Amino acid sequence: MSEAEPKTPARAAPDFDAAFRERLRDLLAWRRDVRRFRSDPLPEAELEALLDLACLAPSVGNSQPWRFVRVDDPARRAAVIANFERCNAEALADYDGTRRRLYAGLKLSGLREAPVQLAVFADETTASGAGLGRRTMPETLRYSAVLAVHTLWLAARARGLGLGWVSILDPEALTACLEVPAGWRFVAYLCLGYPVEEHEDPELERHGWQGRDAASRKVLQR
Repeated sequence: MSEAEPKTPARAAPDFDAAFRERLRDLLAWRRDVRRFRSDPLPEAELEALLDLACLAPSVGNSQPWRFVRVDDPARRAAVIANFERCNAEALADYDGTRRRLYAGLKLSGLREAPVQLAVFADETTASGAGLGRRTMPETLRYSAVLAVHTLWLAARARGLGLGWVSILDPEALTACLEVPAGWRFVAYLCLGYPVEEHEDPELERHGWQGRDAASRKVLQR
């Protein structure tokens, strides 16, 4: 057998029928950025199963560069909250008028409530994948980590869990706080747990910030 040939026997692909495709659309439509969590702890087995699914995400050169850091230490969590509050105040100052009022009324994180918090990094020093596919676009390592986040998001929703992505953070301060290896680049800070409420429409749409934009679905032809 040559190295180019598969080393495991092929099996028949599943039949993703019309009913499954409709359920998949429901999953995509009901995936929400959750900020309101119950305090119930998440079973360890559930978290491990979710992370296993996240690691099925595609990655450039099969490099699998995502690195998950579970943040449980109270002092580190407090530092993350302080980081968020500082950045959030700075963001609020950039708005005025109606936008400022709307922004001030939004709940933009579940940092005080979420039982599980994960920081996601891309390991830009990984030897996995031997550099395949990223010579001209090294940023694809970070894109791959984002795909793992999205996979985790969908897997969580399918299990009745909520996930919220907290992006209003200073990446350098966050990285220093968590003392991760050099070469890891911060991608996302995630809150995970059981949601207090469930909605099909995005919270930002519901509270008048931004609705779905039809222009985003247009395809430019060349």
